[in-house]
Amino acid sequence: MKYARLLFILLPTSLLLSQKVDVQEYMLKNGMKILLVEDHTVPSICYYVYFKVGNRHEKLGTTGISHLFEHMMFNGSKKYKPGDFDRILEAGGGYSNGSTWNDFTNYWEEFNSDLLEKVLDLEADRMRSLKIDSANLEQERGIVKEERRVSVDNNVRSKMYEELYAAAFTAHPYQNPVVGWMGDLDNINLNDCKEFFRIYYAPNNAVVILTGDFRSDDAVRNIRSSFERIPAQRPPRQPNNPEPEQRGERRIQFHKAAQLPAVMIGYKGVAVSDSDYYATEVLSLILSRGQSSRLYKQLVYEKQMCATVSAWTDDYVDPGLFGFYAQMKQGFATEQAEKEIYEIIETVKKDGVTEQELQKAKNTAQADFVRRFKTNQGTGFILGYYEVIHGDYKKAFTVTEAYARVTKEDIRRVANRLFDPMRRTVVTLVPEKTETTSHQLEDQP
Repeated sequence: MKYARLLFILLPTSLLLSQKVDVQEYMLKNGMKILLVEDHTVPSICYYVYFKVGNRHEKLGTTGISHLFEHMMFNGSKKYKPGDFDRILEAGGGYSNGSTWNDFTNYWEEFNSDLLEKVLDLEADRMRSLKIDSANLEQERGIVKEERRVSVDNNVRSKMYEELYAAAFTAHPYQNPVVGWMGDLDNINLNDCKEFFRIYYAPNNAVVILTGDFRSDDAVRNIRSSFERIPAQRPPRQPNNPEPEQRGERRIQFHKAAQLPAVMIGYKGVAVSDSDYYATEVLSLILSRGQSSRLYKQLVYEKQMCATVSAWTDDYVDPGLFGFYAQMKQGFATEQAEKEIYEIIETVKKDGVTEQELQKAKNTAQADFVRRFKTNQGTGFILGYYEVIHGDYKKAFTVTEAYARVTKEDIRRVANRLFDPMRRTVVTLVPEKTETTSHQLEDQP
């Protein structure tokens, strides 16, 4: 197709391998790692802090506590009242946010350059003396429970995703949702929160990344002044929940009010440290990125049986899933989509992919990655992500070369390694008709 060839021409690999970032690295006496990227392009700064804790570190009974803490972190500390954090930042032209992932929790602020000392004081005070009391816990517990109702329980695709991971993993914490199970959210108590904060929000379990318009010498001096007196804690015990080998296909029928059926398929994948990790990412792009991808072309364009189809591969510390999702159109069954997906998989396993497919996917992966470095926030995220998930921020500077090294033989080998029906989990959405969905179907042309 013309658009595939155009992308190949516009994004030659040679233009994507020159990404350089000057990173200065420091370690405080309490074990907190600091990464600085001084850049005076625009008069703003992004502050990132990564804590090495996510749902991978949680236990049954307190799942969701990492995400709960993400909310609690904005509700005041010893020096600052609830609401002060956002008020101070917004008055200085900035904003803040946070996110919880399977393997980490992070927070970031973007703000005008003259606000740096105040932001460091805000961050250090909540790391040292976060307000953890019953009022804070109950307020955020209610908010997180409502978030779960809206974003998971009442969202068909999110609920299918939750069902898939709960069935695919029998021992590893990746079986649990990041937002937590509702019963566990009710079970978390104040002592759980205080102990969680002491263990996981210690400076020696954190990485701070500062990017933007500052003088490095001044920034280091201010960071040391703000953070170095916060005491380190005993390093948290690392999770040890190896997932046993899956010895047969698992199938789940998920009944929920919906208009049309859908199917979600997950094969056991690889960890980010695996030598095949970048090949699996390229393979997922070949299969589902863009209108010329194999899944879209066959299931959406040619067969016209699916409204949407996609593939993904997890980027987790421990092996996650390589997944597929297909939303059917009226008059088609999920069995038809499964048949087509498995045929595409078998073709790749047997015959591989074309050079043009491979190069397009590699260009796309490289371009997506390099674009993250266009902003202070993107740079901060990538450096923290590679430091925490891949074990060293310097690995971020080898990513485009890693994509460039992927060959057609790698793609074929990885497809044969991953796509074993014995290691497959399938969740099928069986629509339950309600009065509303029935009327909607009758009104369709």
